[in-house]
Amino acid sequence: MKLTVFGAGGGVGRQLLAQSLAQGHDVTAVVRDPARLDGLPVRLVPVADLTTAEAGDLRPAVEGADAVLSALGPPNNAAAGVASRGTKAILAAMEAAGARRLVVVSAAPVGTTPSPGRPNPPRHDPGDGPFLRYVVYPLVKAALRPQYLDLAVMEDAVRDSGLDWTVVRPVQLTDKPLTGAYRTAVGQNVPGGRYVSRADVAHAMLAALGRPETVRQVIGMAD
Repeated sequence: MKLTVFGAGGGVGRQLLAQSLAQGHDVTAVVRDPARLDGLPVRLVPVADLTTAEAGDLRPAVEGADAVLSALGPPNNAAAGVASRGTKAILAAMEAAGARRLVVVSAAPVGTTPSPGRPNPPRHDPGDGPFLRYVVYPLVKAALRPQYLDLAVMEDAVRDSGLDWTVVRPVQLTDKPLTGAYRTAVGQNVPGGRYVSRADVAHAMLAALGRPETVRQVIGMAD
């Protein structure tokens, strides 16, 4: 398949590249700093700032793609906006180029984060146990509110796009190796899930491309 990876220089993005190449896909990587991917057999498309990118800037990267995978996400509160603004530009570029399949990474707490498109989300995710529901997520969402709002606005745009999308919502990310033994749940977080590796998130995103039942679905995942 011809795949385009956004956020290719980040933790999940680099895993997407490595696993895509290992599976024999033809990969285009969109990155801010191409030097970070020197030596990889991928087509590099440098984009200095996805928060200000226009559809025309990104169309060459998605032209002819069988699928687009986005690992965009704010690494801190100060960077909030990169996921929502960058994804809106990606969506517009895909629509202009006729590309249909999109898989994006989000985060487990986003399902209960209010956004313009979902001003009254459920107070609690059915997959979250009492400790996550009443202790962990209230603290995490208070501390990282700009980041989760950015991802929630991104999800709004993806849902409204009309493309063949899948949103993957992992729990807390680790740098542990690929296991392939993670769990997934459609439309909710995974019961008892606390951690999952970036490598497994990338694996799940690529696996979704071969699973038509994931189209226009939110997939929770955890180890």
